[in-house]
Amino acid sequence: MTVKITWLGHASVKVEHGTKIIYIDPWNVQGPKADIILITHSHFDHYSDDEIKNLSSADTIIVGPEDVPLAKNKISPGKSVTVKDMVIEAVPAYNVDKQFHPKENRWVGYILTIGGKRIYHAGDTDRIPEMKEMKEMKVDVACLPVGGTFTMDAASAIQAVNDIKPGHVIPIHYGAVAGTKKDAEELLSIKTSQIHVLDPGQSIEI
Repeated sequence: MTVKITWLGHASVKVEHGTKIIYIDPWNVQGPKADIILITHSHFDHYSDDEIKNLSSADTIIVGPEDVPLAKNKISPGKSVTVKDMVIEAVPAYNVDKQFHPKENRWVGYILTIGGKRIYHAGDTDRIPEMKEMKEMKVDVACLPVGGTFTMDAASAIQAVNDIKPGHVIPIHYGAVAGTKKDAEELLSIKTSQIHVLDPGQSIEI
């Protein structure tokens, strides 16, 4: 059974496997209720109480760092949790040359293992040294920010792809707060991974 990954715009991603539905950083998203919602950090374009409540049922499990109020399952870099046969690993996400996402906040990206596939959502991050270690994690799909200003730009994302060596890449975090589709299209120069520049609502299946 395949895993379906849908870019919902900005940094919002939906992952589906069978009947399971996982949202990562939903923002201005409408859709079916989630089994799991993963929040990388508390900035308005990644987390809101109303957004979470609209996508949640009584059984929805919400995972996020300490500053995400509705996340009853708290997580930090280096920690992992298994939920409904899915493994959720939190990895570092921070800025190295700007102050929007300080390392000391312990915000996260996620590696989600589902249906035998490993999906990496980087969160709001620059290219960071820890990405070189991810090559050993055998990431199938990497959702990487490319918009610059608050996160890494396209040039740094290209370097990050070389670090991580994922099978597939979906550029995210552009078109709303910072960056444009042209930033995403810069990644099409990469030949070592399959690059998918999606429109909001478009998906890939692996």
